[in-house]
Order: sequence, then structure tokens, then C-alpha cells
Amino acid sequence: MHKFYKKLFEISAKKNGIEFSVDNEIGYGFYIGHPYGITINPNVVIGNNVNIHKGVTIGQENRGKRKGTPRIGNKVWIGVNSTIVGNIVVGDDVLIAPNTYINCNIPDHSIVVGNPCIIKRVDNATKDYINRIVEI
Repeated sequence: MHKFYKKLFEISAKKNGIEFSVDNEIGYGFYIGHPYGITINPNVVIGNNVNIHKGVTIGQENRGKRKGTPRIGNKVWIGVNSTIVGNIVVGDDVLIAPNTYINCNIPDHSIVVGNPCIIKRVDNATKDYINRIVEI
């Protein structure tokens, strides 16, 4: 049965322009707002209740002190055309504004904008942004 779902996923992903692996470690409540042009490296770890929108790239950095792939926390909203790269950690309750480039660690409870990223500490940063929250 696992092979059936894996094939169904591959067909759906290709149809919608999504590049990520069925082997990605993704938590519950994962939501794709608009499924076009999304690329996620197979080694990326994504937490619970993460929302991703079209044009997002989450990838690997191949050299330097940030060589590796990101780890995305819980309750993270990633806006349209954002890019997250390198061996970094994006904390919990983080809102990443559209068109933001991130290659540094982002603390919990933050809003991030721009390139280079500007980090603003905000309690409940993703309040009313996360779609279809799953509580377990």
C-alpha cells in the first residue's frame, strides 16, 4: 500500500510543480497554500503546522559554515517566493514575509522580512496566519 501512496504523491507533485521527496521529514498539519514552483531539498526537516506558499525554495548550501539544509520549527508561515538555505534553524511561531531570503538562524516568535533578513521579535507572530492547525 505504501508504494501506491508514494506513486500517487509523485504524480500529484509533478502535476502541481512541487519538488520534494516522500522521504522528507514533515510534521503534521503541513499546508501548501498554492502548489506551484515549490522546491524542498530531501534533507530538510519541517515541523508541525507549517504553511508554505508558491515559489518557495528550501534548499541546501554546499560550502562554508552553513553547509547543509534548514530545520523548520512548528507554526511557521512561509510567504510567496521566499528562499531558505543552509544549515540553519527557523524557530517556532515564525512568520516569513513574501520574497524574503534567509540564510541565518531565526529565533522563536519572530517576523522576518527582506534580504538581508530583518528579524523582529513578536509574540504570536503567526496568529491568524496558519491555516488548518492540527492539534494532537
